[in-house]
Amino acid sequence: MQKRAFLKSLGLMAGTLPFLAFDSASDAGKTLLPNSVKKGDTVGLISPSAATADRMQFTFAKEALEALGFKVKLGQNLKNRRGHLAGTDQERADDLNAMFADSEVKAVICIRGGSGASRILPLIDYKTIRKNPKPLLGYSDITALHCAIQAQTGLISFHGPNGSGSWNSFNVAQFEQLFFEKTKVQFQNEQVKGDDLVIKSNRIQTLRSGIAEGKILGGNLTVLTALSGSPYYPDFKDSILFIEDIGEDPYRIDRMMSTLKLNGTLDKINGFIFGQCSDCEPGGGYGSLTVDQVLDDYVLPLGIPAYSGAMIGHVPKQFIVPVGAKVRMDADAGTFDLLENIFQS
Repeated sequence: MQKRAFLKSLGLMAGTLPFLAFDSASDAGKTLLPNSVKKGDTVGLISPSAATADRMQFTFAKEALEALGFKVKLGQNLKNRRGHLAGTDQERADDLNAMFADSEVKAVICIRGGSGASRILPLIDYKTIRKNPKPLLGYSDITALHCAIQAQTGLISFHGPNGSGSWNSFNVAQFEQLFFEKTKVQFQNEQVKGDDLVIKSNRIQTLRSGIAEGKILGGNLTVLTALSGSPYYPDFKDSILFIEDIGEDPYRIDRMMSTLKLNGTLDKINGFIFGQCSDCEPGGGYGSLTVDQVLDDYVLPLGIPAYSGAMIGHVPKQFIVPVGAKVRMDADAGTFDLLENIFQS
């Protein structure tokens, strides 16, 4: 009885939190375009997840963003630490809220992922985000922010390199195409012919042929499934689902795909794109399913276009996916294309 009363009290408390935008039901299905950015603009650098242990990473992130042509404003709590987190929940949420409220800041960049972003979701000022739509960039644990902001505001955000991540020529060129040139990018794996009869790197596998259209939604599989049943889980009706992960045994991938099946997500989507699952090989012993088998079990029965191997995830060269944008995917070619402009004019 005490446990039941405690859980009931949590529900009542959640209803009183100041920034939970439960009135966003009126925005359901609507797409909110972010304001455009240009070279010379100021971007905000924040750390909504894990703490950064190596101080040089702050320098790398700032210099990379400056090399892209931006001025950089550091979050007040950027370098804080509380255990594995980059400060308290309130401090990390405060930095995110402050950057969206700051008229000088034109985009918000997350320095890294890790763990902990989901803890700040009830503290985010979604009303301010709706009033000041700006690009938000990051991946991995930042999936929690992409999902919550999409569910609560409909704002397109960007699943791509973190501030301290890899800013190689591929990522930089794609960033400039999306943000500066406003190109309707076609996302297709880069393939380089090596000293072999066949190309082996960055190959895609077509799970089921076909073409599909819809909003592209998803991110890191572990973070996404942890949000299931919460107000921060997006509506996947008629969407293209993309997922990726790292360091997960296939049985864990199986469990999380089961969650997507049981919560109805897989039965709603028009298409499926699986990115990279780094270090997801079966362990020792026998009887373990492979990731390929797991995908076959859950995706093939859906009868929708699907492919795996996209350059999405914990890889140096990665797509910058506009979460919430309308795309057309081709499972045979292993591509997806932007269909509409993704920035306000």
